[in-house]
Order: sequence, then C-alpha cells, then structure tokens
Amino acid sequence: MSNLSTQKRLAASVMKCGENRVWLDPERMSDIEAAISRDDIRNLISEGAITSHQKKGVSRGRARAKMAKRSYGHCKGAGRRKGAGGTRAPGKRQWIRKIRAQRRVLREMRDGGDMDRALYRLLYRRASGGQYRSVAHLKAQSEIISGRMK
Repeated sequence: MSNLSTQKRLAASVMKCGENRVWLDPERMSDIEAAISRDDIRNLISEGAITSHQKKGVSRGRARAKMAKRSYGHCKGAGRRKGAGGTRAPGKRQWIRKIRAQRRVLREMRDGGDMDRALYRLLYRRASGGQYRSVAHLKAQSEIISGRMK
C-alpha cells in the first residue's frame, strides 16, 4: 500500500475535519493515489471514495440514568451531600412552603364556615408573625381560640 498521507491531509483540509476522521475507500485506492490536487480530492469526495467518520462525543446516557434515579430519591444519601441542611433547603424556602400551607388551610376553614371573618383575620395575622410551627399546630390553636370566643 502506497503512502497516502498527502491525500489524507488535503481531504481533511477540504472537509474541514481532522486527518484521523478521513476515510479512504479501499476499493478506490488507485484513484486516490492519482489525486494530487484539491480539485481531484473534491471530486473523489463527491463520488464517495473519500468520506469522514462521524464525530465522537461523550454520551449523556449514564448521566440521564443517574438523574432518573435521583428523581425518585435514590443516590441522595448522606455521603453525596455537601453543605449544611440550611444550604440545601434554605430557611426562606421552608418558610414559604409552611406559610402557604397555613394560609390555604385558613382559607378553606373560612370558606367552609368553620370560622368567622374575625377569627380568620386573627389567626392569619398570627400565622404571618410565625406563631405556628405547622398546619397541625395552627388547627389545634384555632380550636382552642374558637372555644374561648364562644
């Protein structure tokens, strides 16, 4: 087999790829050997005697599998975590989740007729002030206060 490094170099330049990606058809070696100009190389490329291999990339398959597992709670153990609990679940986000739940329950209780507007407003303001730890705490306190108000 003759030295085709010049043809490979020219083909790489014409196809704008690396020399390692250039593929020379073994059936057409005599034609490729005869090609000495860029124009000859272009003709061989159009005929399919010279082509380029597809670019190799890094597969995201493993990353997708890991993300799928994490979506239902796997691969998230203590050994994977960096940062304090307050970093992973900031206090503000916790507060937002808690206050929205409490306000939703208060609205449901008011609209359902379990409490009057005055009691709703009182409990709403207390919830905004952070007086209740959770929805359960809020409900327990609302029963105590409504018992006192009657």
